[in-house]
Amino acid sequence: METEIIHDECGVIKDWVCFGLGEDTQWCGENYTCGFSRNGKMIGGLIFHDYRKNTDVWWTIFSTDKRWCTKRVLKYIFGVAFKDLHCQRISLMVADDNLPCLNFVRKLGFREEGRLRAYRENGGDCILFGMLKRECRYL
Repeated sequence: METEIIHDECGVIKDWVCFGLGEDTQWCGENYTCGFSRNGKMIGGLIFHDYRKNTDVWWTIFSTDKRWCTKRVLKYIFGVAFKDLHCQRISLMVADDNLPCLNFVRKLGFREEGRLRAYRENGGDCILFGMLKRECRYL
């Protein structure tokens, strides 16, 4: 079964992502969110937030199953950022102790751009990543 892309029109997917990350749903403000399901079960979600017209957008991703990330989904989510929103870059942060996510974003082609020391509530650091449109291999 193929991963289905779902457009979040009423905030349900945004709430699911925030709950999965243990975050309040109010932090992301205006956003566009899409979800990914298999066999009718939600397995991932992506919030596009803090969008600056023709400049950049931030991503927040949560998943419960690696199978959400297919070539078709990658073409879609990078297309939203770089083609539909006309952004020149995508930014995201990853906790420095989240090795699976660090490996994942590096494999996608995101580059490490900095470290936010003691950024997490538990005192942990976050690593800032970015990808420029010209670096994206999914368009």
